[in-house]
Amino acid sequence: MEDQKPKNSLFQMRLPIFLALAVICGIFIGAAISKKGTEQNVAGNYLRFAEILGRIQEDYVDTVNVDELVDYSINQMLEKLDPHTSYIPVKDRQMADAHLEGDFEGIGIEFNIIKDTIYVVTPISGGPSEKAGLMAGDKIIKVDSIQMAGNGVTSADVFKRLRGKKGTKVILTVKRKSSSKLLTYTIIRDKIPTYSIDAAYMIDKTTGYIKISRFGDKTYNEFLAALADLKSQGLQRLMIDLKDNGGGYLDRATNIADQLIPGNKMIVYTDGKGTKYDQEIRASIAGAFESGPVVVLINEGSASASEILSGAIQDNDRGLIVGRRSFGKGLVQIPINLTDGSELRLTISRYYTPSGRSIQKPYDKEDVSAYDSDLLSRYEHGEFFHADSIHFNDSLKFKTSKGRTVYGGGGIMPDIFVGRDTSEYTKYLMELFNQNVIREYTLNYYQNNKATLSAMSFEDYFKSFTVTDAMLKDLIDLAAKTGVKYNDAQFKRSKDFIRNNVKAYIARSAWGNKGFYQIYNLKDEIYNKGLSSFKEAEKISE
Repeated sequence: MEDQKPKNSLFQMRLPIFLALAVICGIFIGAAISKKGTEQNVAGNYLRFAEILGRIQEDYVDTVNVDELVDYSINQMLEKLDPHTSYIPVKDRQMADAHLEGDFEGIGIEFNIIKDTIYVVTPISGGPSEKAGLMAGDKIIKVDSIQMAGNGVTSADVFKRLRGKKGTKVILTVKRKSSSKLLTYTIIRDKIPTYSIDAAYMIDKTTGYIKISRFGDKTYNEFLAALADLKSQGLQRLMIDLKDNGGGYLDRATNIADQLIPGNKMIVYTDGKGTKYDQEIRASIAGAFESGPVVVLINEGSASASEILSGAIQDNDRGLIVGRRSFGKGLVQIPINLTDGSELRLTISRYYTPSGRSIQKPYDKEDVSAYDSDLLSRYEHGEFFHADSIHFNDSLKFKTSKGRTVYGGGGIMPDIFVGRDTSEYTKYLMELFNQNVIREYTLNYYQNNKATLSAMSFEDYFKSFTVTDAMLKDLIDLAAKTGVKYNDAQFKRSKDFIRNNVKAYIARSAWGNKGFYQIYNLKDEIYNKGLSSFKEAEKISE
């Protein structure tokens, strides 16, 4: 009798698990009885999986984390489908959704992690951190009683500690260069708006520039506001920068396309299993900028919704695409909320541009690593530098509305190719970026010269501020302390590029992203080529 007691106790402990499995199995079996064919196999396969999982938990020699086993099993299963169907556990949902949310609740800072230390890049205007007195360049040493400096802190750690419900408080211990003592701030969390339009400004009297970093919850409204502001300043031709925009919500991209494409022209259509998820999206409104030349900038980091917008502009001959071949993601996912709070992002269709092109690049279900290393392969084959390194199959040839030839089968190929300019790229420059030296230097400079910079307008700064050789010498000294060995020949080769970056990052601390891009873009080969392409864009869109 005594031998039976532990078993009875164990059974009682696991009874809720078995009951839950039985209920779930019953649901699957009930569904299967009412259907035929392969759907009946789902119930059988689920029972097989549940049986194995139960035996592992009951009899396996070592203690195991069943949740981790299930997550691993799901991920391995989904890898057999396509590269973009994915499973997001509960603990990762917030991070996964954050970049598309229209706002969040937290303390409101833009931050960077440099040498295991959280630097405040800038407090978000009007947010709780700005109101409390945090400044650009501040180093966050502790959050409440948790040490955050020097212990391998990650972005996930920062989000976990600093975000939280509106009205809750967090205590920050901060190191400021101008103070010999650590400073303490009590900050009450609040709702923080996020923006996906990084910059919008007039390049000249007639040319407007809009940088879209992602297609998030409020991107369309932000775009309309930016466009209206530029039109009030005399906008006659528009440059849309989608470089390194990884996508987001499809309808935000198609709504923006509808503002640019006239009539009832096709924007995109999708095709899935059967007709359940088939969709055809056409222009349907009188858009705010349906005439006037348009140039869209893309590169290998432009994906998904960025490719939808680019493809619609290109296939309808509404403007020119300038840059390098885009990423090549033409699969559409829907988010499915699971009962435990996790999420399945399931591919349900493929999207096609108006000419009929599938932008999805090929993938091998048995070799996911080849898909993941595609950009590296492009680099090694010279595609980032020479247009003739790209070879398209003639069977994937399509025509735009005016008869121009375009190709499907792997991203959007720009009308005007711009190879990477490596003339100023050196190993020394890459080490400066890898060690975050330029960012650290500019944060320190801004903090030490805040009064002088605050007294200037951005226009004065843009025209007259010079990054001196003495400033560059200070940057070199900081780099040496960080472990970046000085190389005179490589520094001289990269000097102008470094100088431009220093000026741009100082502007970012003082005037935000708009100031940053107005200066940073001056050294961007795609931007400058796009600017010189407007005459041709005007001819195409006539």
